Amino acid sequence: MQKHITTSEAQTERLAEKLALTLQGDEVLALHGGLGAGKTAFTRGLARGLGIDDGVSSPTFALVHEYDGKFTLYHFDMYRIGSYDDLYSTGFFDYEGCGVMVIEWSENIEAFLPEKRINIYIERISDNEREITIEGAKPI
Repeated sequence: MQKHITTSEAQTERLAEKLALTLQGDEVLALHGGLGAGKTAFTRGLARGLGIDDGVSSPTFALVHEYDGKFTLYHFDMYRIGSYDDLYSTGFFDYEGCGVMVIEWSENIEAFLPEKRINIYIERISDNEREITIEGAKPI
């Protein structure tokens, strides 16, 4: 388990960029954290680390955004998912093993996530500070 304190959105993005350099291309990253914790900022940094220059935004209404880079990045938002049927209807299971999957609001689908995954917990300490705990990843 790795713990990091970031003091700005840019620093959160740089931390995720470093994590991206350790990925093999088929990981599932389960992001945990409340509204405004920095999950999308973390994903932006991860995308940059994978060579993705497209603007990364929260896929709240689309449910998933796809970005092409070193590996394909699938960015999910599970905020509105409440059951297996909801999850199944998104096509979520078709993406496993096809690239890097980053899942915001992963706590809503915890029971359906693969056992082998990287858990990222983002806790808001203050307006600018975040404590980011990473489990299941190579050291960064």
